[in-house]
Amino acid sequence: MPLEAPLAPVAERVSELNTRYRSHAATSVLEHALSDPQVGEIALVSSFGAESVVLLHMISIMDRTTPVLFIDTEMLFEETLQYQAELADTLGLADVRVIRPDREAIFAEDTDGLLHQRDPDACCALRKTRPLQQALRGFDAWITGRKRFQGAARETLDFFEDEVGERIKVNPLAHWAKADLQDYIDNNKLPRHPLVRQGYPSIGCRPCTTRVAPGEDERSGRWRGRDKEECGIHFVDGKLVRGPLVKGAA
Repeated sequence: MPLEAPLAPVAERVSELNTRYRSHAATSVLEHALSDPQVGEIALVSSFGAESVVLLHMISIMDRTTPVLFIDTEMLFEETLQYQAELADTLGLADVRVIRPDREAIFAEDTDGLLHQRDPDACCALRKTRPLQQALRGFDAWITGRKRFQGAARETLDFFEDEVGERIKVNPLAHWAKADLQDYIDNNKLPRHPLVRQGYPSIGCRPCTTRVAPGEDERSGRWRGRDKEECGIHFVDGKLVRGPLVKGAA
């Protein structure tokens, strides 16, 4: 049996993939990402948050054996933990991996559980970013639920991104509007996160998520009152990853 050819550099593959699938629909982008050899070994990273059910449902139809990585920061809402377990069972997801922060690191860096008050960026790095990077070892690509309408930091998203030469990030829903998500959920009769109806359109960790008032941006309830918009999993060396970057660049 012949050996598979090694994958080309990430930047080359991202450019080629964006060109090839630029005019495709979200479901087509996701379906091809799961099977295109230029993407490689892939996992879906899901928060099981307010809109996560859309991609999780698509995956359950296309290939329910796709690894799904769920980061349990150990500061999530109880409703999120219950929703995660129930949704995984309902959709028949066969390979959900619950990722938790390193115990020794927690004891060393957040002994009182109040790091989120002193330094929310450090807390996100400890409980989310570092565990995810560890979990992604061995994967060539990962699927995210980011969308352009979610804010200025995301308004130029492509379907495929270069994560500093390490792996490909796939954003199948990049071009979807809020109404597209609602239509998909309604048409497929999918269960919503229980906190959505309570005024939480964007759901993160319990201490850093508040209700959103009518007319506010849907992410305004995340880290309210702080100059912070992202949890950090889309950052490398403190910089937001939004397009082809050169590995090792400053």
